[in-house]
Amino acid sequence: MTIRVPVASFVCLLALSLALARAFGASATGIIPPIDAHTSLLVVSPHPDDETLCCAGVIQRVVAAGGRANIVWLTSGDASELDMFLIERALLIRPQKMRDLAARRMREARAAAAILGVPPERQFFLGYPDEGLMTLVTDHFTTPYYSKFNGAVSVPYADTFAAGHPYSGESLERDFARVLDRVRPTLVLAPSPLDAHPDHRAAGIVTLQVLSRRHELTVARFWIVHGGPLWPSPRGLQPKRPLTAPPRGRGLGLVAFELDPREEAGKLRAVRQYHTQLSVMSSFLLAFVRTNELYSWLPVPAAIAPRIAAPH
Repeated sequence: MTIRVPVASFVCLLALSLALARAFGASATGIIPPIDAHTSLLVVSPHPDDETLCCAGVIQRVVAAGGRANIVWLTSGDASELDMFLIERALLIRPQKMRDLAARRMREARAAAAILGVPPERQFFLGYPDEGLMTLVTDHFTTPYYSKFNGAVSVPYADTFAAGHPYSGESLERDFARVLDRVRPTLVLAPSPLDAHPDHRAAGIVTLQVLSRRHELTVARFWIVHGGPLWPSPRGLQPKRPLTAPPRGRGLGLVAFELDPREEAGKLRAVRQYHTQLSVMSSFLLAFVRTNELYSWLPVPAAIAPRIAAPH
């Protein structure tokens, strides 16, 4: 497996991450640090719905403890051709329709976040291009990228944290750093660069890049949503089953965070706010409503670090 990242020093970051995990002694009870009123959580979500699928249990636990739960959505989900076909009955990509889709998905995300206890002032939408994040962190780190889906070269959504900012990796990293400045997280939950979806891989890379420059890498934990064919299995709502480790998570040492019945019920209510995605992939979304969530200290297994490619 080869993972392209925009810095040659990424192998060193992985080695540091592994050393820290060993130093802290990761265990079944210690993968998520103690949650209390001092916890400031940031969930890094590539698209509206990922934050609920991966992390609704931890979000609710932080809120219940009196801590601060925050979510940053890197994209607004404006590149789903399947959504457009099934909902709008449109075969051709029309930028305004895709922007309308993004507005709908952001409304759904706000509703889901509210159910999980995250207030509007802790919801950050960046509005970068769906299906374009990996291109931003590689080929378009400094030069603007054109999204064929929404017809934009900069964030077109006026009510987002990054409105008007250019579609470039450099701009994305700056905006992500601004969110970190606002939130000052003690815990960051981010996608693993092993996730099968390129936007998720890119989100993990951006998180690693920015946290490493700030010397804050130890606050990060990693999760996977697109873990391999037919995962999670079985599909559909299976509320009494635990989530098992995905094929793409081998070597990560994923550890279960157990949900109580109230947290599991809250997660289901939040998932049900995503009417747009439920209309096209309900069995996939509902399959994440389980008795646990899975997290890792490591972004990728140390064994694959030598095969990580170098910079832009």
